[in-house]
Amino acid sequence: MIALNLQPALNLTDEVFEQLCRQNPELRLERTAQGELIAMAPAGSETGFRNADLLGQLWQWNRGKNLGFVFDSSAGFALPNGAIRSPDAAWIAKERWQQLTPEQRRRFAPLCPDFVLELKSPTDELAILQAKLQEYVDNGSQLGWLIDPESQRVYVYRPGQLVQVLERPTSLSGDPVLPGFVVDLTLIWK
Repeated sequence: MIALNLQPALNLTDEVFEQLCRQNPELRLERTAQGELIAMAPAGSETGFRNADLLGQLWQWNRGKNLGFVFDSSAGFALPNGAIRSPDAAWIAKERWQQLTPEQRRRFAPLCPDFVLELKSPTDELAILQAKLQEYVDNGSQLGWLIDPESQRVYVYRPGQLVQVLERPTSLSGDPVLPGFVVDLTLIWK
């Protein structure tokens, strides 16, 4: 991951950032609340496999419950603090998504997902991901999971609560934010 401070030479407005993303589709880009441009390295194959498993489980649960919308890591969200972030997986309650205009849905949706998931890859720094999860909660997420396959830990973030650290859990419950969703983590620890 590389963080570039382009100010004052370039002010990364929403429009400029969106243009930059369109012109560089091969890059995974985010913008911090301070206006820094973040370029992230592609995840390794093993991380991609794990992320697909987690996303698939979330998608399957949502397909059955029809309570909201699931997003992969290519979706960006314009958070209330001005950052534009792309979690590895996200979920937004149906009512909140439907309040957005069609134009808002086509761009970086101006809201923070209700649920976010980040899967640490070997190139990620844990402290940076922990700060990112806290940023999501500070901007409205009701539940965040940071999964670290290396240390075999899961960090659970909820508003108004201390971060919960779980050692190699075999599953996680999304209740009450994701009613009835239980993710199986057995493939993550292999």
